[in-house]
Amino acid sequence: MYDVIFFPIYIVYCPKFIFYSLSIPSYFPFLCINSFFLNHFVSGTNQNMAGSRLGQWLCLVVCILILLKAEGASIPITIVESAVSSGALCLDGSPPGYHFEKGSGSGIDNWLVHMEGGGWCESVESCVSRRDTFRGSSLKMEKTMGFSGILGSKQAANPDFYNWNRIKIRYCDGSSFTGDVEAVDPETKLYFRGGRVWQAVIDELLAKGMQNARNAILSGCSAGGLAAILHCDKFQSLLPATARVKCVSDAGYFIHGTDISGGSRIESFFGQVVKTHESVKNLPASCTSKMNPELCFFPQYVAQTMRTPLFIINSAYDSWQIKNILAPTAVDSKKEWKDCKLDLKKCSATQLQTVQDYRTQFLKAVNTGLGSSSTRGLWIDSCYAHCQSGSASTWLGDKSTEVGDTKMGKAVGDWFYDRSAIEKIDCPYPCNPTCVSVDSES
Repeated sequence: MYDVIFFPIYIVYCPKFIFYSLSIPSYFPFLCINSFFLNHFVSGTNQNMAGSRLGQWLCLVVCILILLKAEGASIPITIVESAVSSGALCLDGSPPGYHFEKGSGSGIDNWLVHMEGGGWCESVESCVSRRDTFRGSSLKMEKTMGFSGILGSKQAANPDFYNWNRIKIRYCDGSSFTGDVEAVDPETKLYFRGGRVWQAVIDELLAKGMQNARNAILSGCSAGGLAAILHCDKFQSLLPATARVKCVSDAGYFIHGTDISGGSRIESFFGQVVKTHESVKNLPASCTSKMNPELCFFPQYVAQTMRTPLFIINSAYDSWQIKNILAPTAVDSKKEWKDCKLDLKKCSATQLQTVQDYRTQFLKAVNTGLGSSSTRGLWIDSCYAHCQSGSASTWLGDKSTEVGDTKMGKAVGDWFYDRSAIEKIDCPYPCNPTCVSVDSES
């Protein structure tokens, strides 16, 4: 609609942007706004400014509207009001939410459910501090959201999934959607109900047509990427037996790794998450029946018994894992790793070797979890990054990161549709000149 109404104005007042918006769309927002301010203020000495300024303002408005349309920035949040009756609530007791863009054409019966990330709260104290933020309350979440990357709606930028039903589940429980504590402390008023939240949203999507899915993906980033692994088999079991169902975890393969002190701070942390949220009942029984249930928060143990095909998008030098698994602040009392964790270029030779050893730990954990399964998919780069599938610039853009001459978006599409086996593992840091800097939890 915007194109029809504003295109004549665009032609008259913004001719120089036609070339740029078609040839370098990633720079379009910058060019629009930058040119507006330059023209508006630099040309302010001209005597005949009224018409010029009107044109500049109209150009800015058109730029913004086109940008909103291009980025899909108006997808409203849907609040799951029915979740209240089942106690499927965010940390603060508000009902959960998700953003939903309906599929069309050949994608009308295909579903991509993506779970937002955002860390965890492992204690009552940390959950209280999270409760009154958008990570713990749907009341604090933005009302609209744009989709891009794996959720993008442009065929050129997301050819395999652009017209699917695409959903982003908002993250408001702090347990990777696994918690289920019936009692609510009257003092803290915390609801540990992440497992119920996940089920309530999935139930609503099933009722909206996902029960008839032909193709489906459960995906997520960071804590949501972990959730995509933990809930993968359950998700598959809820869909038609004839459906092609697979899972994609972006930056969610958190390993049971050794830190710089020789211990495993992450094991203690994840153990506290599981205890605080009483997550065991929502962790895969195929794992909890064989080992200490708390260890089943680690993908390398869950993936061993998974039935559903799994694709791992991850950096072998994941920035969150380097900062929090390899060199957590708690074991770096002298802050010797402070600069190195922020920028690998600032690591000493000894620190860089430790980082390279962590890559070895990571790859070993991947092979331990997924083994030699013919259904597994891998795209593991050597970039210092975290969460790479949610951005158009990293998913399938002109300058997106490549591993083995393959971009992430193409790798996932080829794997999902069985066009080819995908096991792309990058060379050691700092070998990849195509790396794009990104550190997100979307």
